[in-house]
Amino acid sequence: MTHYRTVATALLLALHTAFIVSAANAQSCKEDFRKNPYLAGNNYVAYPGPQKALTPAPKGYEPVYLSHYGRHGSRYHIGDVYGEAYKTLLAADSAGVLTAAGKELLANVVLLKNEAAGRDGELTELGALQHQQIAERMFNNFPQIFNKETHIDAKSTVVIRCILSMENALMTLKSLNPKLDIRHDASYHDMYYMNQSDSVIYASKKKARSIVKAFRASHTHPQRLMSLLFNDSAYWQKKLDAQTLMRNIYKLAMNVQSSEIRHTMNLTGLFTEDERYDLWQAQNAYWYLYYGPSRYTDGVQPYSQRNLLHKIISEADSCLRLDNCGAHLRYGHDTMVMPLTCLLELDDTNRDIPDLNTLPQKEWCDYRIFPMACNLQFVFYRSVGAKANTSDKDSKNKDILVKVLRNENEARLPVKTNMFPYYRWSDVKAYYLKKLAAYEATRQ
Repeated sequence: MTHYRTVATALLLALHTAFIVSAANAQSCKEDFRKNPYLAGNNYVAYPGPQKALTPAPKGYEPVYLSHYGRHGSRYHIGDVYGEAYKTLLAADSAGVLTAAGKELLANVVLLKNEAAGRDGELTELGALQHQQIAERMFNNFPQIFNKETHIDAKSTVVIRCILSMENALMTLKSLNPKLDIRHDASYHDMYYMNQSDSVIYASKKKARSIVKAFRASHTHPQRLMSLLFNDSAYWQKKLDAQTLMRNIYKLAMNVQSSEIRHTMNLTGLFTEDERYDLWQAQNAYWYLYYGPSRYTDGVQPYSQRNLLHKIISEADSCLRLDNCGAHLRYGHDTMVMPLTCLLELDDTNRDIPDLNTLPQKEWCDYRIFPMACNLQFVFYRSVGAKANTSDKDSKNKDILVKVLRNENEARLPVKTNMFPYYRWSDVKAYYLKKLAAYEATRQ
């Protein structure tokens, strides 16, 4: 434990590091937040949609199979975030210590609380729309897969927001092609890979608790906001946990974007640009430490998704033995998509970054990895007119290409290719199976 206290202290005191960082990259996150303050909302960011057009398939190839894992769409808060902020502000109002700005915030919190009443963690209308739109783009991007009598196997975790995300996507696909053969399920039977639990990997998170706590405290500066909301400094200094209240208000402000109330309310102006950036940094570091490849959690967090990656590989190989391959669609959570992205090393997201203060400069930015409805799509291509060879496992796969879409944008894989964003499936599969085997050998 002493070692980790030392690490936490070193991280907080380090104003400069031995790393050379790019000023342009350092400014990119701040510039993003300046243009759209909601992007500072970490995992609450509403799905932005694809940013670039897709690269046409290599000549002579067409898509034949799609394998997907996606997070549920935008949701209401989980837990009593609304209630905690409401109780604190209501008590202050009763004590006569709220300013006009504080009273206005209390009124807005009441609106948010009432809108979310009885909807703990549930999908919002925007969340449903996000999956409808993703499914429609999936259909239009790859008509060779979806615009025929093909089989779609869909799975969800047992959480209602994930089930409803799946159903909105499937209803959209079915409306576009009524001939689709769709099977969908949400069962504890599949949770071993849909939402894997691993006590060994979970235990390693404990090593970072003191680091997370210290980093978060050093990036939460509530004095200005408290002075804006309260007319009695002694009250908030002695009666409240000002840092916790600031973070709760921030969560409420950032998740306004998830619901229909966003059309009439915007609370991001309660925070200065620097406050937004600091609060985002604190949570960005939390996600990196608890679910990313950080050395402070032994670099093992991405392997929490090894069962899911094994499933993606084995089901792909099984379906590619067929002439009509279809699609596998899976609906779960950010705590799966984010570590899976790192496990796959997509766009260099697997880097070990010792100094948490440099995460933004190193372009490790959570909102670019796992916004609401974030998703990974593995799209497989076969030579036009080629038939699957069910009797020869090797020959059927030698000409298969694959590309990975990360939030519908073409991603770089840690495998050599001369035709980016396309890779040979045999190379991709070999790389990941070797990586998984090496980790699993350490567990024996």
